[in-house]
Amino acid sequence: QVQLVESGGGLVQAGRSLRLSCAASGIIFSAYAWHWYRQAPGKQRELVAAITTGGGTNYADSVMGRFTISRDNAKDTVYLQMASLKPEDTAVYYCNTRKWTLNYWGQGTQVTVSS
Repeated sequence: QVQLVESGGGLVQAGRSLRLSCAASGIIFSAYAWHWYRQAPGKQRELVAAITTGGGTNYADSVMGRFTISRDNAKDTVYLQMASLKPEDTAVYYCNTRKWTLNYWGQGTQVTVSS
């Protein structure tokens, strides 16, 4: 019933920007904290950014100053604005929330940064 759909990924040159979106349904969006994770081939899934119900944010050291997480409660959507992209940002990006003890994940969107 809970559905999370990521979009906005693609192939981009290093140094450029990309904005990911995650549209949520089946939950009261505004009542939950939201997160972006990413997973590169052969690597563990890692937390990239988080945003609380009150709008507070937290970021992984590797993306600090380059990525911005935001939310639009009226649209039930969480965003990840990615700037100054690096090849090491290449991964599948997932949005996530935790409802009580259960984690919910989208299908993911591929981000590939060349050069």
